[in-house]
Amino acid sequence: MSDSIAVTLGIGSGIDTKALVASLVDAQFGAKTKALEARKDTLAAQISALSQLRSGLTGFSSALTSLTSSGTLSTQPVSSDSSVLNVALLPGANISGLSASLEVKKLANAQVVTSGSVADATAAFGKGTLTITLGAATYDASDVPTGFTPKSGATPVTVTIGDGQNSLAGIASAINAAKAGVTATVITDSTGSRLSIKGQTGADQAFTIDVAEDASAPGLSALAYNTGAQAMTLTRKSNDALVALDGVDVLRSTNSFSDLIAGVKLDLVKEAPGQVIAINTSPPTAALSQAVNDIVETYNQLINIAKQDTNATSGVLKSDTGAKDLMRQLRELTGQDINSGAADGEPKTLAELGVKTNRDGTLSVDAATLQRALSESGPAVERMLNVGLGSALRQISLSLTGPGGALTSSQSGYSRQQEDIADQELKLQTDSENLTQRLTLQYASMDARVSAYKATQSFLEQQIASWTKSA
Repeated sequence: MSDSIAVTLGIGSGIDTKALVASLVDAQFGAKTKALEARKDTLAAQISALSQLRSGLTGFSSALTSLTSSGTLSTQPVSSDSSVLNVALLPGANISGLSASLEVKKLANAQVVTSGSVADATAAFGKGTLTITLGAATYDASDVPTGFTPKSGATPVTVTIGDGQNSLAGIASAINAAKAGVTATVITDSTGSRLSIKGQTGADQAFTIDVAEDASAPGLSALAYNTGAQAMTLTRKSNDALVALDGVDVLRSTNSFSDLIAGVKLDLVKEAPGQVIAINTSPPTAALSQAVNDIVETYNQLINIAKQDTNATSGVLKSDTGAKDLMRQLRELTGQDINSGAADGEPKTLAELGVKTNRDGTLSVDAATLQRALSESGPAVERMLNVGLGSALRQISLSLTGPGGALTSSQSGYSRQQEDIADQELKLQTDSENLTQRLTLQYASMDARVSAYKATQSFLEQQIASWTKSA
């Protein structure tokens, strides 16, 4: 490059100052700029690879957590007759060894009262107030209410029916807006429209409706329902569900409850007095087997990415301690005790479930060993996958990606290097611009002087030629 500059300098006022300055600046800063660009590219690749490892690790842990929280890997309750009783496992529950019987003697019901029929649901019906009170009702043999005890802590709700609301449709809307613990609907058929008011299930969810009519617009009294006036028709009484658990009668206010059998949600479908429904368990053998194979597949995907990134020759993370720590902890996972408190003979490690480490660091599953473990120690395997493995993966993830974790530290280090490179690039740019400006001024001045010298030379040559011709 110096030779080409020397040649350029020798041509006098014909010098390409711009090209010359660019060459000199590039000679000064070009190598540093290229080195920084190369380092930026390497850092970008390292940060991308590290992010992929972090994402893969947290995804591995999250996928297992999602699987276990769904209950797929847990022993499930089973009803002997789902047309009468449905059962479901509550999240996180362990019901191994459950055996119970249930008789659905009576379903929980909600009180329903219905008005008489009118021809037009939007026609004026009456104005005044409706006061709705929740509580427990008693009835005679003809289902006529004989007594009512307001529910403790419940406040009666008064619904005002004024202009614009004094129709069945308007009254239903006003009752629903009042949130009095009941729901009002207008039922229409070929005979006309009726107002139907429904409470909630349970013996203490009955209700009364007291009416105060506006004398100028009577009609609301047709919606009264209490111990003294039953203008509306009772179509269903409120009552609790009655079930017998292992022969013991139990009342519940709804048909769906989770506080009778630990870990199990019960949904009553229909009444079946005299029919005893057996509630047993079904081990998730197939799901556990599939889960082990899925875990191995996910592990292999993650470890292969880590192996490629940490390859001693070509890996972008070959010197990264965080990535190497990730590989170390993953490789130790198969031999880690993930069944604390296991009884003698129960499996404690993934290796005892048939998960083997291959020569290349990946895992494989010995199907025969896994099936034997599931057959002989199903509850232990269930506990390992639902609790132990998830805990181990969360611990690995936290130790690597949490505050101060190896992968977190690596990420922070790369971020600091990016900031340092940005600072260096800014300084190079400033220094390059300053040198370009200084050299441009210098060579512009030189070019002016050379041009002046050449002009003088031309004048002298003309004079000498003139003198020589005269002589």
